Order: sequence, then structure tokens, then C-alpha cells
Amino acid sequence: MSKFRMYRKHSRLLSKENKLIDQAKAKQQLSGSLETDLQIMRETFSKSSDVVIRKFQIGKELSIPASILFTDGLADTKMIQQVILESLMYEGKGNENIDAPMRGVLTWMKNKVLNIGDVKEIYDLEELFVSILSGNTVIIIDGFPAALSASTYGFEGRSVTEPTTQNVVRGPMEAFTESIRINTALVRRKIKDPNLHCEQKQIGKITKTDVSIMYIKGIVTDDVVEEVRTRIERIDIDGILESSYIEELIQDETFTPFPTVFNTERPDVVAAGLLEGRVAIIVDGTPFVLIVPSLFIHNFQVAEDYYQRADISSLLRILRIICFLISLLGPSFYIALTTFHQEMVPTPLLINLASQREGVPFPAFVEALIMEVTFEILREAGIRMPTAVGQTVSIVGALVLGQAAVEAGIVSAAMVIVVSITAIANFCFPAYNMAISVRMLRFIMMMLAASFGLYGVTLGILALLLHLNSIRSFGMPYMAPFSPFILADQKDAILRFPRWGLFSRPRLMNQKNKKRKADPKVAKPESNK
Repeated sequence: MSKFRMYRKHSRLLSKENKLIDQAKAKQQLSGSLETDLQIMRETFSKSSDVVIRKFQIGKELSIPASILFTDGLADTKMIQQVILESLMYEGKGNENIDAPMRGVLTWMKNKVLNIGDVKEIYDLEELFVSILSGNTVIIIDGFPAALSASTYGFEGRSVTEPTTQNVVRGPMEAFTESIRINTALVRRKIKDPNLHCEQKQIGKITKTDVSIMYIKGIVTDDVVEEVRTRIERIDIDGILESSYIEELIQDETFTPFPTVFNTERPDVVAAGLLEGRVAIIVDGTPFVLIVPSLFIHNFQVAEDYYQRADISSLLRILRIICFLISLLGPSFYIALTTFHQEMVPTPLLINLASQREGVPFPAFVEALIMEVTFEILREAGIRMPTAVGQTVSIVGALVLGQAAVEAGIVSAAMVIVVSITAIANFCFPAYNMAISVRMLRFIMMMLAASFGLYGVTLGILALLLHLNSIRSFGMPYMAPFSPFILADQKDAILRFPRWGLFSRPRLMNQKNKKRKADPKVAKPESNK
């Protein structure tokens, strides 16, 4: 009989516990019972061996049942042992027993026991799961429908190194990493102003990726910040693994080959953009930071332009724009001239080209297409192959294939020269996205040149200009300051004026704080005459 009664009592307790678990899951909140909450944790992380659940007693005299939960590999176990467990289990120096009711335990722990910078209370189960999987340590106490989340993030990541895609000869040699906190700190190091705001959000239903929006209040236009917030909050996706996910989901124009969101791995570029009134979007897990709004001319400007003399920077910018035209129109002009407009070619050069093409069985368009596709294959293979052999294979492959193709009579030597110059000019672009756009448009211009000659090339240029003028980036005209033409902004477009001449911020970017300094004449050097 006694065994039957014990069985019934155990069944009632088990039924009550299951009921509490079901109620806690239904409300998505902690139940207040340590065993019930831990049972929910065990069911949730049953297959996750890296989630550690450690039960202990708080204090020598209090002996309050409690438990900590953390993710091994994301949390700093040394900090957990020294700062949390030792402080709670042995009531370390400076702590005292509780004279208040039991509800004061959480306040006592936050104010007098846990000497960690960030400690907050959690009532929601979903928030508790995210906190554990973000590298924090969660403390659950028996009898309290709340938990404490202590910041113990200690994941070992890549240290700050030199940029790999945006190198410069003169300037800071530091780049962003995959840690969002290191990246925001690198920007804070450049701009020590309390008006530099950093808003953090979590995007992705499953990944819960941290995304930070940085801007300088008082310089940035409020409409741009609100537009960025709105577009990011509209994102409804299961996961964000790289900043390109955000870029595709917030950009203005989807069907355009041109990048309308600028990306960089350099903190100084982000700082310069913020000082102009732009907004930076930093995504956890990637070293590439997004900057909006982005204009067409930004793809031809590099950080080094502002670290050298104005005349040198202006010359290099003009050179990049010339390389853009060569990369886009080089093969198409060659095809148009040799196929439809031979009268425009000097007679000695025309005779030389004709002698080279005497044994070539293909028209100029097919000849250029073969060489361009071959070079694109070599370029992609050089990127995907191991670094030790990638560049060697691509260079040797280009030389060997080019020489062999000329000797075999498949292409002419002049075509090899044109394709080579076009490919080298394409490498002069600071922005990799813009280089890819030009590579795609080059084939369209080649087809127009093969079909209609220079008339087709002119038609393609006009269509390209119309398309560029129709694009907007977060409300800003993509071709500004050329269309619409803004005279005051020409000082930092194709040419760069001396430092004393850059006294105002871009007009379209900023409508509030337009001046970089009060009196532009103060910094202008005076003549010694």
C-alpha cells in the first residue's frame, strides 16, 4: 500500500512538473522552478554537446540552488571560473549576506557579486537561448522566474591585419575582422565623438546575426538614417552569413550591373564616409562593411587619394577613369574599326593588321570573344587555385596560350595586345564590384560593335548613360555630382582640390552641417612673396 501511495505521489509530482514545463513553453518564459527550467534547457539542447549546464549552490551560508549555462568555445571559461563561480559559490571579498527577502538576490548578485561589465535580467526563453549561443553565461536561480545574462564572450578570432583587397602605398595598414565589436572599435578609434551613434539589431530568424548601423548625428541627414533603418527592419530571412546578404536586400536597383552599395574593409574609408554624412552597416562575421549612399564616382576613389598631394591624386583618378573607358570599349572599338570603318585606320597600320589576319579563319568578333572568354577562365582559375600556384598558373597560362594561339593562326597578334591591355586596365579599378560590372558590359558592347560598328557602340554608350542617370542609391542620384551637376562638389570628384579647398561636405549627402571648418581661408597657405 505504501509503495502504491509513493507511486501515486511521484506520479502527481511528475505530472505537476510536466504541467509547469508545458506552461513555461507556452508562455515562452522562465517558470521560476530550477528543475523545470533546466529540463526545458536539456530538451532544447539535447543534441548539443557544446552547451554546458553546471549546477551549484550560491554562497556558503545561503545555499541557494542555481545553475549556469554557457557555450563551450564561445564563452571564456577562465572568466566563468574566476568571476562567476568563485564569486557566487564562496561569496568573495566585498560581498555580504542578504538581509532583504529572497527577491533581492538578483539585485544583490548584479550590484555586489558579479564584477562583469554587462549583466542584465532575462525573462524570455527565446532571449535566453540567444544569449547562451552568443557567448554569454546565463545564471538561473531556483525560485526566480528570471535569469541573469553575464557578458563572457571569449571567442578567438582573427586579429587585425593588413587589407587584402584594398591595398595602398601610404596610409593606415589595418583592416576590419570578422568580429563586429572589433570593427566598431576600429571606427571609434578614428572618430572620438559622442555623436557617433551605433545602433545594433539582430537579423535572421535562425542565425540571429548582429548588425550595427553607425552614423554621426548632426552630420548625416535624418531621412537617410530612417531609410536605412526601415529597409533593414523589413528584412525577413532565416539567415545572414555575409554583408552581401544585406546589400542585396536593401539596394535600390536590383536589375543593374552597377553596385549601388559600397563595401570596404578599411576603417579609414568608413570614417571618411561617416564624416561626409553617409551611413555604415557593419555585419558580424565578415570584414566587409557597407556604406550608403554610394555614388558612381566613389568606385574610382581610394583612401590613398587623401594621403598624397592633390596633383598626384587628381592624376591617378583621371588614369582610373581612362582605364574604365579602355576596359569597357577597347575590344569593341577594335572590332568596329577593323570590320566596318577601315577608312579611319591609317594605311600603314591597316596593311599591317590585314597581313596579321591573313591566316585567321574567324571574324574579329569571334576572335575577340575567344580571347576574352579564355582570359576570364584563366582569371577565375587563378582566384580559386591555392595562392602559391594561382598567380603563376594564370600568368604562365596567358603567355603560353596567347603565343600558341598566334602561332596556330587562331587569333592575330594585334588581338592579343588589345585583350591584354583591356584586362590590365580592368585591374586598375579600386572597387572589385565595378570591375565585374565592366567585364559583363564589355561583351554587350562587343556584340553591338560587331552588328552596327561605331553606330552600335554609340548607341550602347547612350543607353548606358540613360541607365546610370536613372539609378538612385538611398534617394541620392547615382551620377551626382555630374547629373545633376553640382559645381561645389566638383572639388572632390574627378579632380581633388588641395586640403584647404575641401572646406564643405557634399551638398546632396548633407543638408545640416555643411562646413568642415568655420572659415575656409584660415587653413589656406599664404604666399611668401
